[in-house]
Amino acid sequence: MRRSAPSWTTPGSAAPTPPPNAPPVPESRSLFGGPLGGFDTEQADHRRRRSLLQPLFSPKRMRALRGRVETLTTQLLDELEKAGPPADLHAALALPLPIAVICELLGVPYEDREQFRGWTRDAADITDRTRSAQGLGALFSYGQQLVARKRAAGDADGDVISRLAATDGVSDDEAAVMGMFLLFAGHETTVTAIGKGVLWLLATPGQWQALVADASRIDAVVEEILRASSLGGGGIPRYAREDLDIVGVHVRAGELVLLDTGAANHDADVFADPDRFDVDRPAVPYLSFGHGARYCVGAPLARIELQVVFSQLAARFPTLELGCAVEELTFDTRTLTGGLTALPVTW
Repeated sequence: MRRSAPSWTTPGSAAPTPPPNAPPVPESRSLFGGPLGGFDTEQADHRRRRSLLQPLFSPKRMRALRGRVETLTTQLLDELEKAGPPADLHAALALPLPIAVICELLGVPYEDREQFRGWTRDAADITDRTRSAQGLGALFSYGQQLVARKRAAGDADGDVISRLAATDGVSDDEAAVMGMFLLFAGHETTVTAIGKGVLWLLATPGQWQALVADASRIDAVVEEILRASSLGGGGIPRYAREDLDIVGVHVRAGELVLLDTGAANHDADVFADPDRFDVDRPAVPYLSFGHGARYCVGAPLARIELQVVFSQLAARFPTLELGCAVEELTFDTRTLTGGLTALPVTW
């Protein structure tokens, strides 16, 4: 039985193995339905994996990547400017930048991007469980091959996957699972955030002009984008560990609960006029990156990418505007992240 409840989530962590007699994970949620440990050991398993990843994604290590992110962004915007308007900003910037950054960080060959991009989109399919499972299987097999090559190379001081492969106690399969989940989460969500962020800034009167006029607004802009572009797809499945009551809803131990950050980040009791995109919104904590022990290890990198992208975009293309009516834009409703399929712009 499924119960409704307030929404919160822990991005970057898969669902534990369900307890005995638990209801099934909803259809088409293979991405978050696979076990990463037993129901009784999941918390310890999560702590262990987080301890492995935390040093690799420390704020200091991520800040060291800012220069590279700036260079990659500049190169893409140079190409955009050279080609001239009109342009598809999704294809020209929102898609290639996060892929290039996560490839360099993890040690995934950039030339394989068409392959793994297809697998991650299949894995994120919320309408077809078979397609989702097949995408995950292909992605995992690719990860196994990549880990085997890196373990043989023995480059323990290099990229994230190489360091995982060289860590005592981490099997090839575990390194492949962590590496491929990072590959998915490290680009799909940022692609979506860039696209939606540009759309909101350009489609909401005064918002783009506010950033162009005052570059110091960039942090507020990024935080509002992150609040508004939280993960969709209807919620991440979790199983209650004990009986609890939440806002009049009784949840029994072992029952399935769907946790939706999108609903949490649009809670009218927390955010005034929550459906309005407003770069002047007072700073209020949101749950796009989760909370506490489940806080997303990739949060510092996501913020850096968004800060760099929107800072450079506003400085170089101050007259940027949508190249079509908002009603003509389409979103990918099949995938968990639900980003734009294209973003026509002109300047």
